[in-house]
Amino acid sequence: MDAFLASTLAVAIAEIGDKTQLLSLFLVARYAKRTPIILGILIATVLNHALSAWLGAWVAQWIPEAWLPWILAVSFVAIALWLLIPDKDDSEDSKFLGMGAFMATTVMFFLAEIGDKTQIATVVLAARYTDTFWVIMGTTVGMLLANVPVIMAGRWLMERLPLAMARISASILFVALAVVTVWATVMNS
Repeated sequence: MDAFLASTLAVAIAEIGDKTQLLSLFLVARYAKRTPIILGILIATVLNHALSAWLGAWVAQWIPEAWLPWILAVSFVAIALWLLIPDKDDSEDSKFLGMGAFMATTVMFFLAEIGDKTQIATVVLAARYTDTFWVIMGTTVGMLLANVPVIMAGRWLMERLPLAMARISASILFVALAVVTVWATVMNS
């Protein structure tokens, strides 16, 4: 359950102000129906984060056990620093928009997540926790928790969220994950 809760919290907070929220705003302005957009986010996230989590679990098998916690701690700190950099909206007109709300959302979200902070975080979380399934579920729920309110409340919600505070909170969370990882390693040595 730790994997699920840590993954959900990490992604939900890290997604506030992320380019995928900006993409959600763009899509809800473009398409009238919200349900296909939400389902597209769900499918894209499950696919993207499943691949990422499996990659993280696979990589963790090849790294010497003594090195893994230290590599993970450095990775968590790197993500924490990356989270402090605001994302930009790069969701201008796309050839995918003609596919309809569901397909456009699925393709655009999947592509937007490639190399994104939350994809990298999913790889690292899956390397940290042995429960890959719960990491995938947690990161997916975190993505939905961050994006569904944007789809439902749109620009009104985005104008009222303190994005700088969200980025700092997410950064602190990843530093805490790094500290916990090092602490557990030192205490178990």
